[in-house]
Amino acid sequence: MLQHAVPSVGRVLITRPTSVTLRVWPLAFVFFTLYGLLSVTNHRQLGTTGFDLGIFEQIVRAYAGFEAPVSELKGPGFVMLGDHFHPILATLAPLYWIFPSPITLLFAQAGLLAVSVVPVTRIAMSMVGRQAGFVIGVAYGLSWGLQTTVDFDFHEVAFAVPLLAFAIERLLREEWTAAVCWAAPLILVKEDLPLTVVAIGGYLWLKGQRRLGGWVMASGLVSFLLILKVLIPAMNPAGVYGFAGDLGKGFSWLDLPGRLFDHDKKLVLLLSVFAPTALLALLSPVSLIAVPTLLWRLLSVNQSHWEAGFHYNAVLMPIVFLALADALAKGKLILPAQTYRKALRVVLSVCVVASVIGITTLPLSKLTNATTWQADPRVATAHRLMDMIPDGATVAASNRLAPQLTDRTTVQLFPAIRPRTATDAEWIVVDTHFANWPTSAAAQAAELAGLRETEYRTVAEQDGYILLKRA
Repeated sequence: MLQHAVPSVGRVLITRPTSVTLRVWPLAFVFFTLYGLLSVTNHRQLGTTGFDLGIFEQIVRAYAGFEAPVSELKGPGFVMLGDHFHPILATLAPLYWIFPSPITLLFAQAGLLAVSVVPVTRIAMSMVGRQAGFVIGVAYGLSWGLQTTVDFDFHEVAFAVPLLAFAIERLLREEWTAAVCWAAPLILVKEDLPLTVVAIGGYLWLKGQRRLGGWVMASGLVSFLLILKVLIPAMNPAGVYGFAGDLGKGFSWLDLPGRLFDHDKKLVLLLSVFAPTALLALLSPVSLIAVPTLLWRLLSVNQSHWEAGFHYNAVLMPIVFLALADALAKGKLILPAQTYRKALRVVLSVCVVASVIGITTLPLSKLTNATTWQADPRVATAHRLMDMIPDGATVAASNRLAPQLTDRTTVQLFPAIRPRTATDAEWIVVDTHFANWPTSAAAQAAELAGLRETEYRTVAEQDGYILLKRA
């Protein structure tokens, strides 16, 4: 029988009944299906990009071929471990052997995010009650941070989401060693996440696990410094960590207080992260685990890091929803029963509203739109032109065409991020509806016109797409 949180020597007793586990896996499968459908429909409609899905496929494709993780989209011979540190991507190689396609990465991401629903819902049901915990699990699966991640290509942080969810679940169960085992692989996901490991060590310290917490904090900090100061520079062509400039020139830690909240977007970001929990997540020490991610983003001069979008918020979602479950469980110990029930109803109402918003206005709402499932003649034209490019060719492609080709050709970006003296691509396929990235639309049009006047001949031109071949 399920036991609710009850007072016992100042701690919460949590059971892990098999019935709860069996209930949450079907929910995870539902979210896997939804996430997968959203990702694949985006890809089929040319909604994915070379930066970033194409780059990540080139990385995984290289690992699958037992080669260094080079991405030609990033630059000729550019080893991507010198850009971001994500060796965990090598674990996708076996899947890529079976299904060599960008869709493999999209479904892998969907699976990783969906699996994280299991520990979040399971611990919420154990700590707060079955019905309330299930509502929290659904709200988590529909959270804006996960949806925007699914909607924007593939990213390595997808690995961090279930690792954090399982690690924090074990922390809440006071299974300290298991929690550390789940958290340790975060070091292999991305270079900023060792600081999250440090925060987990800090949580252990606060809970009285001084020796273990100290070792975890020290290991995380040493890993962070080793990765940023040694490993990434050793593999970067310029011998540096390329994103150090995100802190801005002349940054001083004395500027920290003024930098954290010097723009309205930063305040909106913080509110957006905690609002789906009715701000109750802030009452749990679990929220401290979110501090490193929030800190580097708020200090960055790159405004995209302040956005409530892209993939940057994925790692925050399991933290705040598990913090919510923790805060609600502890609320039973400090509030009168009637007051607690009223507070719980308010929180669950917020979760329901957030879920409705998630279904009706956020990316998953595309699945309810009839146009999502209708054939687009212009997209069909793009696929027809790209099908004319033979396997194994070298192609320079526009950003939204690049990930359609990375599984069977060597793809460069058109126009290149790092200027080449001349493109060495055999084929060039371009969408002339230029976005102002990576250069202005006018500059891209001028570069295309220059190439058409050289040794390239036009193979096909229709609906704004142009396919060129070196003569």
